[in-house]
Amino acid sequence: MFISFEGLDGCGKTTQARLLADALEDEGQSVVRVREPGGTPAGERIRQLLLDPGEEIAPAAEALLYAAARAQLVKDVIRPALERGHHVVADRFIDSSLAYQGVARELGVERVMEANSLATGGLFPDRTVLLRLNAGQAAERRAGEPDRIEAEGEGFHAAVARGFDELAGRFPDRIVEIDAQGSPADVLQRVRAAVGL
Repeated sequence: MFISFEGLDGCGKTTQARLLADALEDEGQSVVRVREPGGTPAGERIRQLLLDPGEEIAPAAEALLYAAARAQLVKDVIRPALERGHHVVADRFIDSSLAYQGVARELGVERVMEANSLATGGLFPDRTVLLRLNAGQAAERRAGEPDRIEAEGEGFHAAVARGFDELAGRFPDRIVEIDAQGSPADVLQRVRAAVGL
């Protein structure tokens, strides 16, 4: 099964992706963990560029860089893992591009979807876990120096939240919404019940 975790920066995606992968491995299941952007040598170089607070990147260039990193990750890691029968747990995938670049950067969900369909060969997760916190709660949870995306203003992050709302309504068979408030263990229980693992 291919499972991705989505939500605002600070909502707990990375923690929940790690906890789910750990739990599955503890039960003897084979799991491949990936993060976006990154996960391959080329993807990690693109990640450095995309998240560098000193870079100014045009919205279209940003969207295409995310798609490029994703294309390499799908080719080198995700598809081979799925073909070998492993679970894949992803800290972000295509829905981030649709919300961040399609909605918040105003490029349009359809245009960003088209670029990413090319990048992934039409691959979507079997289940996408959308962790729900409001923008204020998510901002309070973020730690350390903000990267280029995290440093965007409140209006941008509110637009991202609207983007995820739109996607949840558009893909209800794939996207499951989970309340991200509470302890990590409590949230993990909700995640596992929702994805059936």
